Amino acid sequence: MGQYHRYHQTRRDEEDGEYDRENSPTHVLDWGATGYYKKAKRKLLPLLCLFSFVSCSLILVPQLFSYSDGISFLYSFQLGPITDGKPSNGGLLCDRSAFRYDTCLMKGDVRTLAASFSIINYLPYVDHNEPAPLVDEIVGLEGVEEELQREKIKPYTRKWETSIMKTVHELDLIVKKKDHLNRLHECDVRHSVPAIVFSNAGYTGNVYHEFNDGIIPLYITSRQFHKKVVFVVTDYNNWWYTKYGDILSHLTNYPLVDYNQDPRTHCFPEAIIGLRIHDELTVNSSFMPGNESIKDFHDILDKAYWPRIKGLIQEEEMEAQLRLRSRLALSPSSPLPLEEVSLVPKSWKPTLVIISRTGSRAISNEALMIKMAEEIGFQVEILRPDPTTELARIYRVLNSSDAMIGVHGAAMTHLLFMRPGTVFIQVIPLGTDWAAQNYYGDPALKLGLNYIGYKILPRESTLYEKYDKNDPVLTDPESVNAKGWQFTKKIYLDGQSIRLNLGRFRKRLDRAYQYTVAKRTRMH
Repeated sequence: MGQYHRYHQTRRDEEDGEYDRENSPTHVLDWGATGYYKKAKRKLLPLLCLFSFVSCSLILVPQLFSYSDGISFLYSFQLGPITDGKPSNGGLLCDRSAFRYDTCLMKGDVRTLAASFSIINYLPYVDHNEPAPLVDEIVGLEGVEEELQREKIKPYTRKWETSIMKTVHELDLIVKKKDHLNRLHECDVRHSVPAIVFSNAGYTGNVYHEFNDGIIPLYITSRQFHKKVVFVVTDYNNWWYTKYGDILSHLTNYPLVDYNQDPRTHCFPEAIIGLRIHDELTVNSSFMPGNESIKDFHDILDKAYWPRIKGLIQEEEMEAQLRLRSRLALSPSSPLPLEEVSLVPKSWKPTLVIISRTGSRAISNEALMIKMAEEIGFQVEILRPDPTTELARIYRVLNSSDAMIGVHGAAMTHLLFMRPGTVFIQVIPLGTDWAAQNYYGDPALKLGLNYIGYKILPRESTLYEKYDKNDPVLTDPESVNAKGWQFTKKIYLDGQSIRLNLGRFRKRLDRAYQYTVAKRTRMH
């Protein structure tokens, strides 16, 4: 999945307090020719300091944002007060302080130019000393437009990963003075609401990255607009909308714009280019309007999927009725099958969903684990999702379950589908301790799940049969991981399967069962 070691050391630095810019509640921006401000040298006279502050206020506030329209801009970027320096112009502001992402905002007369992979913001032409040129004096756009500022950005939330960022198209963000003739800047589509521009490239295709690097950051970035925003997608994939359209419909009221394939000029009053991300599979309420959290994101998933789930239930009921009528028509006097009708309601059992793997990190004695879970008292369901599985079907199974078991991997992303208060058991293969906790364990706790991590012993891994018992692969996985991502992937992600010590694992299942039964007892 590409996220272990390229990010591992930085996360350690954050935990040690050496790196805290991304999670700081405010970003201090540097203005200058490149769109940042540089700290000015101290002035000797207080009067000059006062003059600088007043000048900055007069330029920044009226031109870049009016009070009412500018709230979303300021909130989005978490700006602190600017006490020295001044912006080069009012058309483009970029925040590059975060480790994971860059994000820029353009405000005014913003236009997409897909042919050149650029977005241009035209500022009003104001020159009181020269008369407007005649039409026949205007040779072309470049001849009459003055470029004020240019920035480049790849709108994807893994900017530290050089290799994967090569798959993301780079956009030119340009600020120009508008020429005298408005007809030279006609809009094919004029939007009255802002745009959010982001990429479908990178690791899109992996469910963990689709949620962590795309859907949740899109939720974070767009919530301030209350669905009155247009999503402009570069490197767009049609299947992505098919898969996530139910969620997107609760984030925007408008159709998506396929940036690469739509040659029309789309005009917006404001555009945010790039998404913000808080942490792995989570939402930091401190940075959100209304203090929204990952639980509020879960509520969005509820609203997105339950209409489809109700449709699935109705379809199943209709199919059952048709089967029943067919059987009655063939033999009216025969008794109804027990599975069709039961006079005695089934006794309640907590539902345990096992997300089953094949290939690497599969549980070789899974059948015995299932039998043991049923003996304990669980009703067991097996889930084998693949990239083509409809998410509403997965959501239905997990959202109605009491507990879930899975081996560390991208499929654990589906913990987002579980109800807060249910149990999530993650089987942790050798060499994946840090990633399992950070990518799924911590997010599960933030969602309000009862998280149980089961770290396997060397004897429970097939690596025990491949390496000497004193080999660092078994005794010191951290030293192996330190060699680089390729070693982690080859040895620990792709190179091992699991045979659970069922006696040891049973303790976790017993705990999960007792918890779910006690919870139901309290509820009733």
